[in-house]
Amino acid sequence: MHSFAYKNGSLYCEDVNMADIAAAVGTPVFVYSKKTIADDLADFRNAMAPLNAHVAYAVKACSNKAILNLMAQQGAGFDIVSGGELWRVINAGGDPTLCTYAGVAKTEPEIRYALEQNIYCFNCESENELREINRIAGEMGVKAPVAVRVNPHVDAHTHKYITTGTNENKFGVDITRIEEVYATIAAEMPNLHIKGLQMHIGSQLTEKQPFVDAVVKVMPIVKKFMELYNIEFWSIGGGIGIVYDGCLESGKPEWWEAHPEQITIQSYAESLIPLLKPLGIKILIEPGRRLVGNAAAMLTTCIYEKKGEAKTFKMIDAGMNDIIRPALYEGYHEIWPVKEHQGDDIVADIVGPICESGDFQAQNRRIADVKPGEVLAEMSAGAYGFSMASTYNSRPLAAEVLVDGDKWSIIRRRQTLEQMVADECLPE
Repeated sequence: MHSFAYKNGSLYCEDVNMADIAAAVGTPVFVYSKKTIADDLADFRNAMAPLNAHVAYAVKACSNKAILNLMAQQGAGFDIVSGGELWRVINAGGDPTLCTYAGVAKTEPEIRYALEQNIYCFNCESENELREINRIAGEMGVKAPVAVRVNPHVDAHTHKYITTGTNENKFGVDITRIEEVYATIAAEMPNLHIKGLQMHIGSQLTEKQPFVDAVVKVMPIVKKFMELYNIEFWSIGGGIGIVYDGCLESGKPEWWEAHPEQITIQSYAESLIPLLKPLGIKILIEPGRRLVGNAAAMLTTCIYEKKGEAKTFKMIDAGMNDIIRPALYEGYHEIWPVKEHQGDDIVADIVGPICESGDFQAQNRRIADVKPGEVLAEMSAGAYGFSMASTYNSRPLAAEVLVDGDKWSIIRRRQTLEQMVADECLPE
């Protein structure tokens, strides 16, 4: 599942001692395993091989250009949500003609840029967006490839902040109106080429049934659109969850139900292939977290310990500006000491330096009783870790490192204070 393990009393990423990285680069630093990413992408391809399927990596999960370059080298397409992400893909050596462009509020400059780069398709979220793309495409003298995101109203059984497939979410067109919207495109928007249909029901799904329910619910519409509009693809979205808690028995937030079997790439494929194969249509899959989530750990140093009447605190040099998931939506990350400990666990809160009560990485967690100066590894930090980082409290962005076997390279230098304020100006 990932390439992190203890060897000779120290935590390794592939064949590199993570203590060596912390000593050379400092902390906090995100450490990515190339092997884990490549293996998971290969697993997707192999599992979906019975279909005409293509993997489009969700760039928002982790957008470092070295990671995007790795995806491009492995033949992946890209699921983008901004003009900036499209630029990143191209800058990293990715193919814009393999990009699908989602998002509810695409601007005119972004739409023009995407059309100039000949992207594969816009995944549209509203009728007004379709009309705007039709207008811009007409002015440019081109036909814009479009699909509409259908909202199937399926409960993904995930956190409310990362569910996207019910009629209370901002995403997509309700399933009750999708046929009407496609008829309107065909009748009134001559500068659009209907290329496919898209759906996505949420992120970090831990069971396969919601995926099955959504496919079953939308499939009759796909069949109809194949006949009416000759659509060439059906994007079934992403959202396959990863294991954040290795034991899957304790420590999970309240919204995370314990399921008998954590979803895997193989079980996902086995549940959907019998439904999708008879269609004979190209299937797009848009995983993000599942490709990079377990492929990274963030190293952080314990700075202080404070023992109060109610709690013990381990204070670290990484804050919610580095990984916001625990504060934002109760995200859980295992936290391991880089130097292996034996039998000296303690219950503590692991908190950062940000001046906010919500700045914690773990609460009431049984962890190794690390002392000031020891390095910790916050696991499963590859997705929505650095990509959601900020400079809040004027804390420079962390460094990033990519491990390949017994070698490692810096793929993002630690931000300097001068770089952090380089674009700020005093008024004239």
